Amino acid sequence: MNRKKINLALQGGGAHGAFTWGVLTALMESEKVDLCGVTGTSAGAMNAAVLVSGYVKGGPAEAVARLDAFWRDVAEAARFSPFQRTFFDRLFGNWSLDSSPTYLAFDLASRMVSPALANPLDINPLRPIIERYVDLDAVAACEEIKLFVAATNVHTGKARIFSHTELTIEALLASACVPELFTPVFIDGVPYWDGGFMGNPPLYPLFYNTDVADCVIVQINPIERVDTPVTARDIVNRVNEITFNASLLRELRAVRFVTRLIEDGKLDPNEYMRVRVHRIASEELNPLSSSSKLNGEWAFLRHLNAIGQRAAGQWLERHYEDIGVRDSIDLASEIA
Repeated sequence: MNRKKINLALQGGGAHGAFTWGVLTALMESEKVDLCGVTGTSAGAMNAAVLVSGYVKGGPAEAVARLDAFWRDVAEAARFSPFQRTFFDRLFGNWSLDSSPTYLAFDLASRMVSPALANPLDINPLRPIIERYVDLDAVAACEEIKLFVAATNVHTGKARIFSHTELTIEALLASACVPELFTPVFIDGVPYWDGGFMGNPPLYPLFYNTDVADCVIVQINPIERVDTPVTARDIVNRVNEITFNASLLRELRAVRFVTRLIEDGKLDPNEYMRVRVHRIASEELNPLSSSSKLNGEWAFLRHLNAIGQRAAGQWLERHYEDIGVRDSIDLASEIA
């Protein structure tokens, strides 16, 4: 079978990033595609960095093994988290933390107490895990898969993209720096927050730095919901989804605009890339509450991984022939 080249754009979403872990596992084990570039934010950035580190060390098999080990350690660290499901949630198979007393207390306190006061030592449990599984020298040396990580400059509100040659542990932590949980991560004297505010995920680094026209968005946060949020928590969750998808929609509009100009003969296709956009997502994620993004239980992460593998397999089955030929999503309806 002819292996086709793709780029990946990985959204962030806390523990829901285990869905992306599943997607990456399926793609690495597939004989249909080769990955040439990947851009990521927050959990997406960490998935990408771990994948590239493993790929350099031992190809697709080592990339999959390293992702498995990374998420196992995330689950192990989560065993000591104050955010745990209640007995009844476990009994009825509810992955949400909405009934967890400590989560409810945190949710209230986060509106009144800053991370600098709540976490004065600025302890981030992800740091030792990232240091264990991300080999920065290997990532910087990798030419087969180019990596780009997004963070948000607190002062300017603009996205900063860290290329694979610039990547540091601080950049990865900055990309996942949720303002309610952590103080800003300073890089060269500049404070950074979660990259999702301005790029979840950013697409343009792939267009400018690779010659691959097919971009597959691995989407965790739904763009559309049928139900109108009523409860305070549902309203906040929907506001966050809209906020974190805004930059993605803006880039998709730009892609659609350039595509129309090329198709109308107003731009030279030899100078401007005709980007083809694809998406791997799953409606199985939609019912999950925002609080479940802090649920690091191994059973939950494995559940999300299975959903991701299934979604990636279905996408390859349905849209492999579209790669290199056409979009597999309707951009016009996406941005309307």
